Parts: sequence; C-alpha cells; structure tokens
Amino acid sequence: MSLITLTTDFGLKDHFVGAVKGAIYSELPEAKIVDITHLISPFNITETSYILKNAYKSFPKGTIHIVGVDSELSTENKHIALELDEHFFICPDNGLISMVASEVNPTKIVEINIHDYIESSFPVLDVFVQVASHIARGGSLNIIGKEIQSYKKLVEIQPKVNQDQTIIVGGVIYIDNYGNVITNITKKLFSLIGKGRNFTISAGRYQFKKIVNQYNEIVDYTVPSEQRMYDGNKLTLFNSAGYLEIAIYKSNLETVGGASTLLGLGYRDTITIEFDTVVKPEFVPINS
Repeated sequence: MSLITLTTDFGLKDHFVGAVKGAIYSELPEAKIVDITHLISPFNITETSYILKNAYKSFPKGTIHIVGVDSELSTENKHIALELDEHFFICPDNGLISMVASEVNPTKIVEINIHDYIESSFPVLDVFVQVASHIARGGSLNIIGKEIQSYKKLVEIQPKVNQDQTIIVGGVIYIDNYGNVITNITKKLFSLIGKGRNFTISAGRYQFKKIVNQYNEIVDYTVPSEQRMYDGNKLTLFNSAGYLEIAIYKSNLETVGGASTLLGLGYRDTITIEFDTVVKPEFVPINS
C-alpha cells in the first residue's frame, strides 16, 4: 500500500488540497495520504526545505513525497523526481531539495518530461500525482524523465565562516508556531568552528553568551513555583533538528509573544556568532 505525503503552500481555505487528494485516490484507491503541512509561507523555498528535511525521516522507506511550493513550470523552474535515502521526492527544481540532500546524496534524479502530453496550470494535481502513482506502482524513474546529475542549490541556507574562523554569519530560515526563530547554523558547524571557545551570539539588538540544552534549563526548580518568573525569558539552544534556535520560554503568541515578535527577528535576518580567539585547553576535538 502506497504512502504519499503532501507538503504545500496551498493553505486550507481553497479546493487545492482536496483536489490533489481526490486525484491520488482516483489513481490509487488504497493509498494512504499524510499531510506534512499546507501552511508553508507562500513561495517560501527555504521554509519548505527545513520542514521537509525534518519530517521525511520519520516516514518508512519507500514513502513518496509530493512537494508543491513555487511549482509552476518554466524554463528556470523544471520539475524533478528523485530517489534519496530510500525515499522518493517529486518537486520543482527550485532549490527546496537542498537541505534534504545536504547530508545524503540522491541515488537518482530525473527531469520530469510527461508535460509533453499533459497541459496544466496546476502541475501538482495533473503532473506530480501521475508521477507519484507511477512510482507507487513500481515504475522506474527513467520512464517519466531524463536522468540528470544535479539540482539547484540554495545559497542562503549555508552560513558563512570568516577566514580566521572566529565568526559564523548565518540567518533566520524559519519561524515556528511558537514564534521561535530557527537559524541555518548547525550544532555540527558550531562545534567544528568554535572548538570549545567562549562566544557571543548577536541577533538584532540582543546578545547571548550561553546555549542551553533544553528550554526549561533556565528554570531554578529550587525556587517555589509561585515565585518563579521565567515565562517570557529569552534563550538559545540547538533544537531537535540540530539547528540554533532563539526562543522565548513558554512563549504564547497571544499573550507573552514569541522570539520573532519580541526580539524583532524575521525571515532572512542576520545572526552572528563571534568566538574568542583563545581555544580552551580542555577542548576535545569533534572527531577524536
């Protein structure tokens, strides 16, 4: 039985999501469809890439992932299907696969060519569903496209490191439902460049000199609960996906507010980490 996921910026008001699901069931009555999200910010490729990277690994091998964000076909925005980490992805070649493929190279990539006999202004419905159905029936990728060797890569998802490796310059790539700000700086890069040195994280007008391991680490549980005043405190940590996150403890967008609103941080804003020049003597190399 085929398992197909949907990730789009269609929202939930219009008919688009329902139409795509109906088309899948028409082709594959026994299919199982899982919505990853339909609330991607319109045309936000970086946000799509982040969400897809952190969602797909939870699905069983062989899952087919349809991704409909900025999917209109053009000479600069081809459609591709690829096999990666024993999963299949059907999406526009606009860079959204960059983060997913940052650690695992695709086994095969094809440029979809069935547009020759399918005219559509809604390619997710008319083209991507057909490709997904073909794969679900055990069809080869080579039947629906010409094999290619590369895909578009997003430059903005890669943080930069200065020449003497004392500064990492990253940016905001996603703001979650709690208003937490996720950057493109990974724990792996932080450890590799930082080498145990003291640091200062600069985010807008705010600075941080400590990264906690979990949100409630800032709470002193020796203080009686009625005397604790931590809600709304700002903090930084590496989230479950391994990316540096700037958060507000127990944030609530309707009351306390989130890091994005309270700290004035938005998509693509710059986040900088500056390290001391002296490496701590007790530092143990990451690959030791």
